[in-house]
Amino acid sequence: MTKNNDRNPIFSTKTIAALATTVLAVGTISAWYAYSNLKVENPDKNSPSQPVEIIPDPVANESSIELYGLNDELALVPSIVKIEKGQNDQESLINGFNKLLTVSESDSLKTAIPQNTKLVSLTVKEDGIHVDLSQEFTSGGGSASMVGRLGQVIYSASSLNPSANVWINVEGKPLEVLGGEGIMVEQPMTRELFIESFPAN
Repeated sequence: MTKNNDRNPIFSTKTIAALATTVLAVGTISAWYAYSNLKVENPDKNSPSQPVEIIPDPVANESSIELYGLNDELALVPSIVKIEKGQNDQESLINGFNKLLTVSESDSLKTAIPQNTKLVSLTVKEDGIHVDLSQEFTSGGGSASMVGRLGQVIYSASSLNPSANVWINVEGKPLEVLGGEGIMVEQPMTRELFIESFPAN
């Protein structure tokens, strides 16, 4: 009876020590797990943030160019028109001509260029600006209308360089005579030459 009573305290001490060790181990594992989760949920401040979508400014993609229309007396009048910004003079002129050729009667910029006239090509070279238009450019209208549309092309093409030579083709062929009344067109044309040839404009 006495021996059994002596063993009980020793057994209880071992049991308590084992339990304490187990609790400590479990606590350590729990603390490590919590710390690991904390690191995942709170990334380093220097890590890349979510990408921010940048919306382009429409104004930054616009430019202005001087195009020439006609007033009620069929005289040339300049108009500053907003166009899509080009990478160079050639692209800006192409965008400008596409705008000029789509002018309607409701627009403030009046035109003598026949509807459905298309820009076949426009290139800027060392010898001047080469403009190629579709066959519709030569159709319809009297002599005043013909001179007016010719001036529109010459002045609009040279809007970025007023002294530039302007070469005008129709469907790939040099324009020499315009209209049924036989308006002679010299090649290349310039603003100065246009004024000399058609002083009324």
